[in-house]
Amino acid sequence: MPAFFLPRASDGAQAERLYEALAEFAGCQPGPPDKRVRRIEFVQDGARWTAEVGLQLQGVRMTSFLRRGELIEHTDELSSTSTVLAIYESAPFFVVTDAQPITGAPSEWANPFLAEPDRVEYFSAP
Repeated sequence: MPAFFLPRASDGAQAERLYEALAEFAGCQPGPPDKRVRRIEFVQDGARWTAEVGLQLQGVRMTSFLRRGELIEHTDELSSTSTVLAIYESAPFFVVTDAQPITGAPSEWANPFLAEPDRVEYFSAP
């Protein structure tokens, strides 16, 4: 597991300050050092999404239908230009991105947005 980091932070002290500030922005509590979320997977509107700190949101939508009695499966790769800045564990989880209002970048996702993951990965404990 990788060590805790946040995009745009130049060192560990700045990452800690930014982590606290983004939690305040999201209206949630920051996680303790041994419970910092690195990556989650969740289903939203029929698509399976991955939110990983430092990366753009990525998703996959699987569809299937019958054509002439044959089952046809189709996979759509989905993506967002929003980069995940931090993920906070709660029920549901809070995901903060670099989209509006943090930057002027538009996004189809609210910022922060809520997700109910079925898979969670943490940063390594300090």
